[in-house]
Amino acid sequence: MKIAIITETFLPSIDGVVTRLKEAIKYLRKQNHEVVVIAPDLGVKEYEGAIVEGVKATTLPFYRYKEFSLPQRKVKDLLLKHDPDVVHVVNPAIVGVSGVYYASKLGYPLIASYHTHIPKYMDYYKLYPLKPAVWWYFRKLHNYADVNLCTSKAIQGELVDKNFHNVHVWDRGVAVDHYHPRHTNEEMRNRLSRNEPDNKLLVFVGRLAPEKEIHKIKPLLEQRDDISLAIVGDGPEKESLEHTFADTKTVFMGLLEGEELAQAFSSSDALIFPSVTETLGLVILESMASGLPVIAAKSGPTMEQVEDGKNGLLFENENTQSMIDAISRLGDERLYDSLCKNARKEAERHSWQKPSKQILDYYYETIEVYQTNQSEEPSKKSKVKVTE
Repeated sequence: MKIAIITETFLPSIDGVVTRLKEAIKYLRKQNHEVVVIAPDLGVKEYEGAIVEGVKATTLPFYRYKEFSLPQRKVKDLLLKHDPDVVHVVNPAIVGVSGVYYASKLGYPLIASYHTHIPKYMDYYKLYPLKPAVWWYFRKLHNYADVNLCTSKAIQGELVDKNFHNVHVWDRGVAVDHYHPRHTNEEMRNRLSRNEPDNKLLVFVGRLAPEKEIHKIKPLLEQRDDISLAIVGDGPEKESLEHTFADTKTVFMGLLEGEELAQAFSSSDALIFPSVTETLGLVILESMASGLPVIAAKSGPTMEQVEDGKNGLLFENENTQSMIDAISRLGDERLYDSLCKNARKEAERHSWQKPSKQILDYYYETIEVYQTNQSEEPSKKSKVKVTE
């Protein structure tokens, strides 16, 4: 099978979407399927035998931290060039619009996956009045697809309520061999805690952006002088957050990858996860695989992964005292040891093998749904080589 993946983000970017795509591509290539990735042109030409076709990227005025690709005709040219059996548009929003449009117009089986809860972001960027229009926009894009995917049952329910059609869950996964308690490192713990290794060490890992709600952690540090916070990541809010946390026991580590990131997880005491905007939160499983309990704000996707008192602790969103109470429970050594062991056990249930095989099954299903639609409504889609 030849698969075209059109994505808003790919290497060298680092995020949950890219991690998931990397694992899927590795699996697909091992099964001898051809893969073409159409993504913003950031210099990458190949990954694990998959061709990476770059399309012109630019910095957008409302988000200068990262380069994106605008909708463009080149996407059509690349689809015609490679003539795939199925097209997968990942997170259609900008260049993905071209993917959805041309895949539909050219008559290719189309699957779309929803990874970033942009309508929810409107609450954090003071754009709440635009929320209905944003939902309309994404519903319209996704409903061109024969099959839609999302990454949690909670988001699946929300999308179905918003009249997205044929929505399935693409299961979560984690590199259980890479993220492991064995990576605990004294030097890394000293770096993360600014040479106060005896403090209770919390780590945040992710993009530094308003919707991550990292600022909510500050009152905890103001009330407890025995807690250190390490913030791993980069993003548009970095400078603002450095100012916010200036007088606290907080260290900004910047982006960490590979062995260093694995050490950062396993050398900490717990992951703190204050965001309620995630469609999944891949770092939750990475933390658990490292033997680290998760302290998370309650939301549908986090509660699918974190069981309070078993593999992590939950607190009420926007409730500082609830967060402080959750952190205080880490002082119970018996409970803490149990949380660590159960976190690792939970992660071991979710290697990347299952979701990677699952996406291949969804590709076959997409082709079947497309063919059924064709036979029922042949006028809707026909594989025509459009040349205008």
